Amino acid sequence: MTLTGRFVLLVAFGVVPIVLLGSTPERALAVLGGWLLLTVALGGLDLALAASPRRLTLTRVLPARVRLGEAVTSELYLTNEGPRRLRGTVRDAWQPSAGAGNNRTAVTLPAGERRRIALTLRPYRRGERTASHVTVRSHGPLGLWSRQATLQAPARIRVLPPFHSRKHLPSRIARLKELDGRTSVLVRGQGTEFDSLREYVRGDDVRSIDWRATARRNDVVVRTWRPERDRRIVIVIDTGRTSSARVADEPRLDTAFEAALLLAALASRAGDRVDFLAWDRRVRARVQGASGAELLSRMVDGMALIEPELIEMDWTALPGQIRAITGQHALVVLLTPMDAPGASTGLLSVLGQLTQRHTVLVASVTDPGVVDLVQSRATREEVYRAASAERTMLDGARVEAAVRQLGADVVTGSPERLPPALADRYIALKAAGRL
Repeated sequence: MTLTGRFVLLVAFGVVPIVLLGSTPERALAVLGGWLLLTVALGGLDLALAASPRRLTLTRVLPARVRLGEAVTSELYLTNEGPRRLRGTVRDAWQPSAGAGNNRTAVTLPAGERRRIALTLRPYRRGERTASHVTVRSHGPLGLWSRQATLQAPARIRVLPPFHSRKHLPSRIARLKELDGRTSVLVRGQGTEFDSLREYVRGDDVRSIDWRATARRNDVVVRTWRPERDRRIVIVIDTGRTSSARVADEPRLDTAFEAALLLAALASRAGDRVDFLAWDRRVRARVQGASGAELLSRMVDGMALIEPELIEMDWTALPGQIRAITGQHALVVLLTPMDAPGASTGLLSVLGQLTQRHTVLVASVTDPGVVDLVQSRATREEVYRAASAERTMLDGARVEAAVRQLGADVVTGSPERLPPALADRYIALKAAGRL
Protein backbone atom coordinates (compact mmCIF):
# COMPACT_ATOMS: atom_id res chain seq x y z
CA MET A 1 0.00 0.00 0.00
CA THR A 2 1.20 3.52 -0.83
CA LEU A 3 -0.14 6.98 -0.08
CA THR A 4 -0.62 9.50 -2.86
CA GLY A 5 -0.16 13.25 -2.82
CA ARG A 6 -3.91 13.66 -3.02
CA PHE A 7 -4.32 11.96 0.35
CA VAL A 8 -1.73 14.29 1.93
CA LEU A 9 -3.60 17.32 0.58
CA LEU A 10 -6.85 15.93 1.96
CA VAL A 11 -5.31 15.58 5.43
CA ALA A 12 -3.88 19.09 5.21
CA PHE A 13 -7.30 20.42 4.21
CA GLY A 14 -8.49 19.41 7.69
CA VAL A 15 -7.16 22.73 8.94
CA VAL A 16 -10.29 24.41 7.53
CA PRO A 17 -12.88 22.59 9.74
CA ILE A 18 -10.57 22.95 12.73
CA VAL A 19 -10.46 26.72 12.25
CA LEU A 20 -14.21 26.96 11.64
CA LEU A 21 -15.44 24.53 14.29
CA GLY A 22 -12.64 24.28 16.85
CA SER A 23 -13.57 27.17 19.14
CA THR A 24 -11.93 25.46 22.13
CA PRO A 25 -8.86 23.23 22.34
CA GLU A 26 -10.98 20.23 23.26
CA ARG A 27 -13.34 20.82 20.36
CA ALA A 28 -10.44 21.40 17.93
CA LEU A 29 -8.90 18.10 19.02
CA ALA A 30 -12.21 16.32 18.47
CA VAL A 31 -12.61 17.89 15.01
CA LEU A 32 -9.04 16.83 14.12
CA GLY A 33 -9.70 13.26 15.25
CA GLY A 34 -12.92 13.08 13.29
CA TRP A 35 -11.26 14.45 10.19
CA LEU A 36 -8.44 11.92 10.41
CA LEU A 37 -10.91 9.07 10.82
CA LEU A 38 -12.81 10.31 7.79
CA THR A 39 -9.72 10.52 5.61
CA VAL A 40 -8.52 7.06 6.73
CA ALA A 41 -11.96 5.62 5.99
CA LEU A 42 -11.97 7.18 2.54
CA GLY A 43 -8.46 5.89 1.95
CA GLY A 44 -9.44 2.38 3.01
CA LEU A 45 -12.47 2.44 0.76
CA ASP A 46 -10.37 3.70 -2.12
CA LEU A 47 -7.84 0.92 -1.51
CA ALA A 48 -10.56 -1.72 -1.43
CA LEU A 49 -11.93 -0.55 -4.78
CA ALA A 50 -8.50 -0.46 -6.46
CA ALA A 51 -7.71 -3.32 -8.84
CA SER A 52 -5.12 -5.84 -7.70
CA PRO A 53 -1.86 -5.42 -9.65
CA ARG A 54 -1.03 -9.06 -9.01
CA ARG A 55 -3.81 -10.10 -11.37
CA LEU A 56 -1.80 -8.78 -14.31
CA THR A 57 -0.02 -11.04 -16.79
CA LEU A 58 3.09 -9.59 -18.41
CA THR A 59 4.61 -10.49 -21.78
CA ARG A 60 7.69 -8.95 -23.37
CA VAL A 61 8.63 -8.57 -27.01
CA LEU A 62 12.03 -7.08 -27.89
CA PRO A 63 14.92 -7.87 -30.24
CA ALA A 64 17.78 -9.97 -28.96
CA ARG A 65 20.55 -7.63 -30.16
CA VAL A 66 21.15 -3.96 -30.88
CA ARG A 67 24.24 -1.98 -31.85
CA LEU A 68 25.69 0.47 -29.38
CA GLY A 69 24.20 3.94 -29.88
CA GLU A 70 21.17 2.73 -31.84
CA ALA A 71 17.61 2.89 -30.51
CA VAL A 72 15.37 -0.13 -30.06
CA THR A 73 11.78 -0.48 -28.86
CA SER A 74 10.93 -2.73 -25.92
CA GLU A 75 7.28 -3.80 -25.94
CA LEU A 76 5.54 -4.81 -22.71
CA TYR A 77 2.05 -6.31 -22.95
CA LEU A 78 -0.18 -6.20 -19.84
CA THR A 79 -3.30 -8.38 -19.54
CA ASN A 80 -5.78 -7.60 -16.75
CA GLU A 81 -7.22 -10.89 -15.52
CA GLY A 82 -8.95 -9.32 -12.52
CA PRO A 83 -12.61 -8.21 -12.20
CA ARG A 84 -11.89 -4.46 -11.83
CA ARG A 85 -10.57 -1.76 -14.08
CA LEU A 86 -6.93 -0.97 -13.29
CA ARG A 87 -5.84 2.66 -13.16
CA GLY A 88 -2.22 3.15 -12.27
CA THR A 89 1.41 3.57 -13.19
CA VAL A 90 3.79 0.99 -14.61
CA ARG A 91 7.57 1.27 -14.10
CA ASP A 92 9.77 -0.94 -16.28
CA ALA A 93 12.98 -1.42 -14.26
CA TRP A 94 15.78 -1.55 -16.85
CA GLN A 95 19.40 -1.02 -15.95
CA PRO A 96 20.45 2.66 -16.22
CA SER A 97 22.98 1.82 -18.95
CA ALA A 98 20.12 0.55 -21.11
CA GLY A 99 19.13 4.19 -21.69
CA ALA A 100 15.45 3.72 -20.88
CA GLY A 101 14.91 7.39 -19.96
CA ASN A 102 11.45 7.98 -18.48
CA ASN A 103 10.31 4.42 -17.78
CA ARG A 104 7.09 5.32 -15.94
CA THR A 105 3.87 5.02 -17.92
CA ALA A 106 0.29 5.80 -16.84
CA VAL A 107 -2.14 3.08 -17.87
CA THR A 108 -5.87 2.40 -17.72
CA LEU A 109 -6.71 -1.24 -18.28
CA PRO A 110 -10.29 -2.58 -18.18
CA ALA A 111 -10.94 -6.09 -16.92
CA GLY A 112 -10.10 -8.81 -19.42
CA GLU A 113 -8.29 -6.50 -21.85
CA ARG A 114 -4.67 -6.08 -22.88
CA ARG A 115 -2.53 -2.98 -23.35
CA ARG A 116 0.84 -2.43 -25.01
CA ILE A 117 3.52 -0.23 -23.45
CA ALA A 118 6.38 0.75 -25.76
CA LEU A 119 9.67 1.92 -24.23
CA THR A 120 12.55 3.25 -26.31
CA LEU A 121 15.96 1.98 -25.25
CA ARG A 122 19.19 3.65 -26.32
CA PRO A 123 22.04 1.74 -24.59
CA TYR A 124 25.31 3.55 -24.00
CA ARG A 125 27.39 0.53 -22.88
CA ARG A 126 28.23 -2.74 -24.53
CA GLY A 127 27.28 -6.08 -23.01
CA GLU A 128 24.14 -7.63 -21.61
CA ARG A 129 21.55 -5.08 -20.51
CA THR A 130 18.84 -6.64 -18.36
CA ALA A 131 15.52 -5.89 -16.70
CA SER A 132 14.38 -8.16 -13.88
CA HIS A 133 10.97 -6.88 -12.82
CA VAL A 134 8.12 -4.45 -13.44
CA THR A 135 6.54 -2.39 -10.67
CA VAL A 136 2.80 -1.70 -10.97
CA ARG A 137 0.98 0.84 -8.76
CA SER A 138 -2.84 0.59 -8.92
CA HIS A 139 -4.85 3.66 -7.80
CA GLY A 140 -8.38 3.63 -6.41
CA PRO A 141 -11.23 5.69 -7.87
CA LEU A 142 -10.49 8.57 -5.47
CA GLY A 143 -6.72 8.42 -5.99
CA LEU A 144 -5.95 8.45 -2.24
CA TRP A 145 -4.34 5.09 -1.57
CA SER A 146 -2.72 2.69 -4.01
CA ARG A 147 -1.82 -0.94 -4.24
CA GLN A 148 1.70 -1.74 -5.39
CA ALA A 149 3.28 -4.96 -6.53
CA THR A 150 6.59 -5.93 -8.13
CA LEU A 151 6.13 -8.57 -10.81
CA GLN A 152 8.87 -10.67 -12.32
CA ALA A 153 9.35 -9.94 -16.02
CA PRO A 154 12.96 -10.78 -16.97
CA ALA A 155 14.34 -9.34 -20.17
CA ARG A 156 17.77 -9.32 -21.76
CA ILE A 157 19.23 -7.54 -24.75
CA ARG A 158 22.80 -7.82 -26.02
CA VAL A 159 24.45 -4.53 -26.99
CA LEU A 160 26.97 -5.09 -29.79
CA PRO A 161 29.93 -2.93 -30.83
CA PRO A 162 28.75 -0.09 -33.08
CA PHE A 163 31.10 -0.88 -36.04
CA HIS A 164 31.28 2.73 -37.20
CA SER A 165 34.12 1.81 -39.56
CA ARG A 166 31.71 -0.09 -41.82
CA LYS A 167 31.21 3.22 -43.65
CA HIS A 168 34.70 2.68 -45.09
CA LEU A 169 33.83 -0.75 -46.53
CA PRO A 170 32.62 0.40 -49.99
CA SER A 171 35.81 2.35 -50.74
CA ARG A 172 38.04 -0.43 -49.39
CA ILE A 173 36.19 -3.09 -51.37
CA ALA A 174 36.50 -0.99 -54.51
CA ARG A 175 40.25 -0.71 -53.90
CA LEU A 176 40.40 -4.46 -53.33
CA LYS A 177 38.76 -5.06 -56.72
CA GLU A 178 41.31 -2.78 -58.36
CA LEU A 179 44.16 -4.75 -56.83
CA ASP A 180 42.58 -7.99 -58.02
CA GLY A 181 42.15 -6.64 -61.55
CA ARG A 182 38.36 -6.98 -61.46
CA THR A 183 37.68 -3.29 -62.18
CA SER A 184 38.14 -1.32 -65.38
CA VAL A 185 41.04 0.93 -64.39
CA LEU A 186 44.19 2.14 -66.13
CA VAL A 187 46.42 0.10 -63.80
CA ARG A 188 46.34 -3.66 -64.12
CA GLY A 189 45.62 -5.67 -61.03
CA GLN A 190 48.59 -7.40 -59.45
CA GLY A 191 48.42 -10.81 -57.87
CA THR A 192 50.82 -12.95 -55.91
CA GLU A 193 50.34 -16.41 -57.48
CA PHE A 194 51.59 -17.40 -60.97
CA ASP A 195 48.75 -18.06 -63.40
CA SER A 196 49.94 -18.38 -67.02
CA LEU A 197 52.07 -16.93 -69.83
CA ARG A 198 50.91 -14.69 -72.67
CA GLU A 199 52.30 -12.29 -75.23
CA TYR A 200 53.33 -8.83 -74.15
CA VAL A 201 50.89 -5.98 -74.87
CA ARG A 202 51.33 -2.28 -74.42
CA GLY A 203 50.79 -1.29 -70.78
CA ASP A 204 52.13 -4.49 -69.22
CA ASP A 205 54.61 -4.18 -66.39
CA VAL A 206 58.06 -4.92 -67.78
CA ARG A 207 58.94 -6.58 -64.49
CA SER A 208 56.53 -9.39 -65.43
CA ILE A 209 58.50 -10.35 -68.56
CA ASP A 210 59.58 -14.00 -68.53
CA TRP A 211 62.96 -13.82 -70.25
CA ARG A 212 63.44 -17.58 -70.61
CA ALA A 213 60.10 -18.02 -72.33
CA THR A 214 60.86 -14.96 -74.44
CA ALA A 215 64.15 -16.49 -75.59
CA ARG A 216 62.48 -19.77 -76.48
CA ARG A 217 59.66 -18.20 -78.52
CA ASN A 218 61.49 -15.24 -80.02
CA ASP A 219 58.64 -13.07 -78.79
CA VAL A 220 58.15 -11.04 -75.63
CA VAL A 221 56.20 -13.12 -73.11
CA VAL A 222 54.94 -11.97 -69.73
CA ARG A 223 53.75 -13.85 -66.70
CA THR A 224 50.19 -13.32 -65.53
CA TRP A 225 49.30 -13.42 -61.88
CA ARG A 226 46.20 -14.08 -59.94
CA PRO A 227 45.32 -12.90 -56.46
CA GLU A 228 46.26 -15.34 -53.75
CA ARG A 229 43.20 -16.97 -52.17
CA ASP A 230 42.45 -18.88 -49.00
CA ARG A 231 45.09 -17.13 -46.89
CA ARG A 232 45.01 -17.46 -43.13
CA ILE A 233 44.61 -14.35 -40.99
CA VAL A 234 44.60 -14.49 -37.18
CA ILE A 235 43.45 -11.33 -35.39
CA VAL A 236 44.55 -11.13 -31.75
CA ILE A 237 43.25 -8.37 -29.43
CA ASP A 238 44.96 -7.56 -26.14
CA THR A 239 42.25 -7.22 -23.46
CA GLY A 240 44.63 -6.53 -20.55
CA ARG A 241 44.65 -3.48 -18.32
CA THR A 242 46.31 -1.16 -20.87
CA SER A 243 43.34 -1.60 -23.21
CA SER A 244 41.07 0.18 -20.74
CA ALA A 245 42.70 3.60 -21.29
CA ARG A 246 40.48 6.07 -23.12
CA VAL A 247 41.59 7.80 -26.31
CA ALA A 248 39.32 10.55 -27.71
CA ASP A 249 36.61 9.56 -25.19
CA GLU A 250 36.62 5.91 -26.31
CA PRO A 251 38.36 2.93 -24.70
CA ARG A 252 41.32 1.56 -26.64
CA LEU A 253 39.60 -1.81 -26.61
CA ASP A 254 36.57 -0.48 -28.52
CA THR A 255 38.83 1.12 -31.12
CA ALA A 256 40.62 -2.21 -31.53
CA PHE A 257 37.23 -3.89 -32.06
CA GLU A 258 36.47 -1.43 -34.88
CA ALA A 259 39.77 -2.19 -36.61
CA ALA A 260 39.32 -5.96 -36.20
CA LEU A 261 35.80 -5.91 -37.67
CA LEU A 262 36.87 -3.85 -40.68
CA LEU A 263 39.87 -6.10 -41.35
CA ALA A 264 37.76 -9.24 -40.98
CA ALA A 265 35.10 -7.92 -43.37
CA LEU A 266 37.67 -7.07 -46.06
CA ALA A 267 39.63 -10.31 -45.66
CA SER A 268 36.49 -12.40 -45.81
CA ARG A 269 35.39 -10.55 -48.95
CA ALA A 270 38.78 -11.32 -50.50
CA GLY A 271 38.30 -15.05 -49.90
CA ASP A 272 40.63 -15.40 -46.92
CA ARG A 273 40.01 -17.41 -43.77
CA VAL A 274 39.87 -15.25 -40.65
CA ASP A 275 40.19 -16.39 -37.03
CA PHE A 276 39.67 -14.11 -34.07
CA LEU A 277 41.11 -14.31 -30.55
CA ALA A 278 40.65 -11.97 -27.58
CA TRP A 279 43.26 -12.80 -24.94
CA ASP A 280 44.89 -11.52 -21.74
CA ARG A 281 45.55 -14.45 -19.40
CA ARG A 282 42.61 -16.47 -20.59
CA VAL A 283 40.57 -16.73 -23.76
CA ARG A 284 37.92 -14.02 -23.62
CA ALA A 285 36.49 -14.80 -27.08
CA ARG A 286 37.43 -17.08 -29.96
CA VAL A 287 35.94 -17.36 -33.46
CA GLN A 288 37.14 -20.10 -35.84
CA GLY A 289 35.84 -21.66 -39.02
CA ALA A 290 33.36 -18.90 -39.90
CA SER A 291 33.15 -16.76 -43.02
CA GLY A 292 31.01 -14.05 -44.55
CA ALA A 293 28.12 -12.71 -42.51
CA GLU A 294 28.49 -15.51 -39.96
CA LEU A 295 32.05 -14.39 -39.21
CA LEU A 296 31.07 -10.81 -38.35
CA SER A 297 27.99 -11.98 -36.44
CA ARG A 298 30.02 -14.30 -34.23
CA MET A 299 32.74 -11.70 -33.75
CA VAL A 300 30.41 -8.94 -32.55
CA ASP A 301 28.62 -11.43 -30.29
CA GLY A 302 31.91 -12.33 -28.64
CA MET A 303 33.10 -8.72 -28.43
CA ALA A 304 29.89 -7.52 -26.80
CA LEU A 305 30.66 -9.16 -23.45
CA ILE A 306 34.35 -8.29 -23.26
CA GLU A 307 35.52 -5.67 -20.77
CA PRO A 308 39.20 -4.90 -20.05
CA GLU A 309 40.72 -6.90 -17.20
CA LEU A 310 42.97 -5.20 -14.65
CA ILE A 311 45.73 -7.73 -15.25
CA GLU A 312 48.84 -7.85 -17.39
CA MET A 313 48.83 -9.52 -20.77
CA ASP A 314 50.38 -13.01 -20.71
CA TRP A 315 52.51 -12.86 -23.86
CA THR A 316 54.37 -16.12 -23.12
CA ALA A 317 51.21 -18.18 -23.68
CA LEU A 318 50.21 -16.41 -26.90
CA PRO A 319 52.29 -18.55 -29.33
CA GLY A 320 50.60 -21.68 -27.98
CA GLN A 321 47.17 -20.13 -28.49
CA ILE A 322 48.00 -19.28 -32.10
CA ARG A 323 49.32 -22.80 -32.72
CA ALA A 324 46.01 -24.14 -31.41
CA ILE A 325 44.21 -22.05 -34.03
CA THR A 326 46.39 -22.89 -37.03
CA GLY A 327 49.60 -24.73 -37.76
CA GLN A 328 49.99 -23.13 -41.21
CA HIS A 329 51.69 -19.90 -42.14
CA ALA A 330 49.36 -17.01 -41.37
CA LEU A 331 49.24 -13.27 -41.09
CA VAL A 332 49.01 -12.60 -37.35
CA VAL A 333 47.65 -9.15 -36.53
CA LEU A 334 48.27 -8.09 -32.92
CA LEU A 335 46.13 -5.19 -31.70
CA THR A 336 47.76 -4.01 -28.48
CA PRO A 337 48.66 -0.68 -26.83
CA MET A 338 52.34 0.10 -27.29
CA ASP A 339 52.81 3.55 -25.74
CA ALA A 340 52.51 2.49 -22.09
CA PRO A 341 55.84 2.11 -20.20
CA GLY A 342 57.03 -1.48 -20.46
CA ALA A 343 54.09 -2.52 -22.64
CA SER A 344 56.31 -3.83 -25.44
CA THR A 345 58.69 -5.83 -23.22
CA GLY A 346 56.52 -8.94 -23.10
CA LEU A 347 55.70 -8.74 -26.81
CA LEU A 348 59.36 -8.50 -27.82
CA SER A 349 60.13 -11.62 -25.79
CA VAL A 350 57.82 -13.78 -27.95
CA LEU A 351 58.04 -11.93 -31.24
CA GLY A 352 60.88 -14.15 -32.42
CA GLN A 353 58.80 -17.30 -31.93
CA LEU A 354 55.90 -15.84 -33.89
CA THR A 355 57.96 -14.54 -36.81
CA GLN A 356 59.63 -17.93 -37.34
CA ARG A 357 56.35 -19.37 -38.62
CA HIS A 358 54.06 -16.40 -39.31
CA THR A 359 54.05 -12.91 -40.72
CA VAL A 360 53.34 -10.62 -37.77
CA LEU A 361 51.75 -7.18 -37.91
CA VAL A 362 51.53 -5.14 -34.70
CA ALA A 363 48.93 -2.35 -34.59
CA SER A 364 48.33 0.13 -31.79
CA VAL A 365 45.83 2.90 -31.16
CA THR A 366 47.47 6.32 -31.49
CA ASP A 367 46.57 8.99 -28.95
CA PRO A 368 46.05 12.32 -30.79
CA GLY A 369 47.10 14.19 -27.66
CA VAL A 370 50.48 12.45 -27.62
CA VAL A 371 50.94 13.16 -31.34
CA ASP A 372 50.24 16.86 -30.78
CA LEU A 373 52.77 16.96 -27.97
CA VAL A 374 55.41 15.30 -30.13
CA GLN A 375 54.76 17.65 -33.03
CA SER A 376 54.85 20.72 -30.77
CA ARG A 377 58.24 19.85 -29.23
CA ALA A 378 60.86 22.57 -29.40
CA THR A 379 63.95 22.27 -31.61
CA ARG A 380 67.34 21.29 -30.21
CA GLU A 381 68.51 24.92 -30.18
CA GLU A 382 65.37 26.07 -28.34
CA VAL A 383 65.77 23.31 -25.77
CA TYR A 384 69.45 24.25 -25.28
CA ARG A 385 68.63 27.96 -24.81
CA ALA A 386 65.85 27.15 -22.34
CA ALA A 387 68.15 24.83 -20.41
CA SER A 388 70.91 27.47 -20.34
CA ALA A 389 68.53 30.12 -19.06
CA GLU A 390 67.25 27.77 -16.38
CA ARG A 391 70.83 26.89 -15.37
CA THR A 392 71.73 30.58 -15.14
CA MET A 393 68.75 31.22 -12.90
CA LEU A 394 69.71 28.31 -10.70
CA ASP A 395 73.32 29.51 -10.48
CA GLY A 396 72.11 33.01 -9.55
CA ALA A 397 69.86 31.53 -6.89
CA ARG A 398 72.77 29.55 -5.46
CA VAL A 399 74.98 32.66 -5.41
CA GLU A 400 72.28 34.69 -3.71
CA ALA A 401 71.80 31.97 -1.12
CA ALA A 402 75.56 31.92 -0.47
CA VAL A 403 75.61 35.70 -0.06
CA ARG A 404 72.73 35.59 2.37
CA GLN A 405 74.48 32.89 4.40
CA LEU A 406 77.32 35.37 5.06
CA GLY A 407 74.94 37.41 7.14
CA ALA A 408 77.47 39.30 9.27
CA ASP A 409 79.52 40.55 6.32
CA VAL A 410 76.40 41.54 4.37
CA VAL A 411 74.92 43.52 7.25
CA THR A 412 78.14 45.38 8.01
CA GLY A 413 78.58 46.13 4.33
CA SER A 414 82.03 44.64 3.99
CA PRO A 415 82.05 43.01 0.59
CA GLU A 416 85.84 42.89 0.62
CA ARG A 417 85.61 39.98 3.04
CA LEU A 418 83.44 38.03 0.60
CA PRO A 419 84.98 35.51 -1.80
CA PRO A 420 85.85 37.15 -5.13
CA ALA A 421 83.28 35.06 -6.98
CA LEU A 422 80.52 36.49 -4.74
CA ALA A 423 81.61 40.09 -4.44
CA ASP A 424 80.16 41.21 -7.78
CA ARG A 425 76.91 39.41 -7.05
CA TYR A 426 76.70 41.10 -3.66
CA ILE A 427 77.14 44.55 -5.18
CA ALA A 428 74.41 43.85 -7.78
CA LEU A 429 71.98 42.62 -5.12
CA LYS A 430 72.74 45.60 -2.92
CA ALA A 431 72.09 48.03 -5.78
CA ALA A 432 68.80 46.27 -6.61
CA GLY A 433 67.65 46.67 -3.02
CA ARG A 434 67.36 42.91 -2.43
CA LEU A 435 69.77 42.95 0.54
